[in-house]
Order: sequence, then structure tokens, then C-alpha cells
Amino acid sequence: MSRLLVPDALRGFAIVAMLIAHAAPFVPNAPWAVQFVTANFSSVASPLFALVMGMSAELVWRRGGAAGVTLLQQALRGLFLIVLGVWMATWGSWLAVILSYLGLLIILGAPLLLLRSSVVIAATAVLVLASQPLLSVARTWIWVYTAPPPVREVTTWMFLGPQYRVVNLLPVFLIGALLIRHGLKRDRLLWIMAAVALLAYLAWGFGQRFGTVLSGDYLDSLRDIGLVFAVYVCVVLGATVRREHAERFWGAVFVPLCACGQVALSLYLLHGGLIALWSNAYGRPAENFYLGWLVIVPGMIGAGWVWWRFVGTGPVDG
Repeated sequence: MSRLLVPDALRGFAIVAMLIAHAAPFVPNAPWAVQFVTANFSSVASPLFALVMGMSAELVWRRGGAAGVTLLQQALRGLFLIVLGVWMATWGSWLAVILSYLGLLIILGAPLLLLRSSVVIAATAVLVLASQPLLSVARTWIWVYTAPPPVREVTTWMFLGPQYRVVNLLPVFLIGALLIRHGLKRDRLLWIMAAVALLAYLAWGFGQRFGTVLSGDYLDSLRDIGLVFAVYVCVVLGATVRREHAERFWGAVFVPLCACGQVALSLYLLHGGLIALWSNAYGRPAENFYLGWLVIVPGMIGAGWVWWRFVGTGPVDG
């Protein structure tokens, strides 16, 4: 089965956004405008990964095969990500490691894709509406902090993570699967998503000026949806352009993105290891250290392209 351009480009954008977010501590005295852009890259990375995981899970179901075997494969992949995430969390870097959250996400999300599209749409809406009340209740669970493993860890991944929570990522995962079912194309839905992206981001912008927006609240989720939809719309527009000059431009953009997308997990581990080495030796920089930023962002993008060009899929990427 040939690879699709759009999921690879989206996955590549997600890992590049995460590289930018994780390299930010190397330039603590960056101008406000740079910090604002970096914050948006940080916000879009995790839900964009969830969107692409939903796309990939739906594509796996389309290959056919026994449902039980497919579910087992997805569960094993989820467990693999959880183990990697738990291991990475012991490295001592400043990263907020997302792999365990994504592992639990695919374990819970993949079986839902056996449902009809109408049911998946309804489940997505229910999850979005229930997310803030669920998180409000979960924040009162004092017992979690004394619960034995793995109950404490699973509850944290599901509801109480400071940056990520499966309850917020699962609706985006389901949207990714629904987009595959609809088709990755220019049509009325794409323009609706463009309008939703703008309105959602503006709603977050106005809302956070008039009160505190907690991570995982409705307004925070609106920002994530706005950013994810904006990236998706841009990638689909670029992938479906037909004018010669525009095709050349987007082709040049997609080559490094798709390369990084096909080695995303390997790049995640590699840059996490490099940051852990620096962090354990020197801690967070007090002054701007541009070489560190260059190694983590353009350096990792270049490494991803070289590996993809001369070797292929990353050593730990499926």
C-alpha cells in the first residue's frame, strides 16, 4: 500500500513543531514575538500527533484482516509507546514526554474505529462536551497521588497530565479517522474547517484575556482545534494544488516534512536523548545558547532527511 502524502506531511509538521517547542529552553531570552510563535508550535504538536494517529489507525483498518489480529497489533504498538515513554521520563531531560499518552490513546481509540461514522461523530461530540466537567472532577481526586502503579500513571495519562491528557486527545484522534473516511481533498468541508480554525483560535484569544484558561478546558481545546485545523487545511491545499509554480514550491516544502514524518519516532528519541545529556550535565541555559537550538531544530530535521533519503523508515518507526 503506497504512502499518503498528507498524513506523512502532517506527522512531519508535528515532530518539527515539537522540536521547536523542546528547543525553546536553549533561547530563554528570545523576543516576545518568537516566544508567541514557539508557544503555538508547542500547542499544535500533541493534538496534531493525535490527528495523524487517528488517520493511521483508520488506514490500518482499511488494509483488511481479522479484527482481533488488528486490535492486538494496535494494542502492542500502544504498549510499545508506553514503555518508551516511561523509559524516556527517567532520562532527566526537560521534555514533557508524550509517548505514554499516545500509547494509551491508540489502545483506547483503535477499537472505536470499528463503529459506523455516525456513531464516531456522536462519540467525538460527547467526548468534547464532557472533557471539561471530567477534568474538573478529576482534579479533586486526592487519592491518585497515593495510588499504586500503574493506577496512578494511567489516571495521570488519562485525566491529570499537566500538558497532555488522553481525554482531550481522543476526540482529535477520532477526527483524524473521520477525515480519512471522508477523503483528504478540497471540498466544502475543507473550507468549513478553515473557518472553524479561525473562529476557534479567536475565541481562545478573547477568552484568555478575560480569565484564566486551564490546560484542557474548552477554550484551551478550541486553540488546539484551531491550530490543528489550520495546519491540516494548509497541507491539503498544498497537496492538491495544480499550478506549476505552486506545485514546485509545495514539493520543496513537503520533502523535508514527509522525510521527518517517516522517521518521527526515531527523531523524538534522538533529540530527547541529546537534550537529556545536556540537561544532566548543565541544566537549563540561563542565557541564549543558539548552538543548542540549531542542533535540535535544523540539525534534527537534516538528520531525519538524510536517514530517510539513504536508509528509509526510522529504526523504531513502524
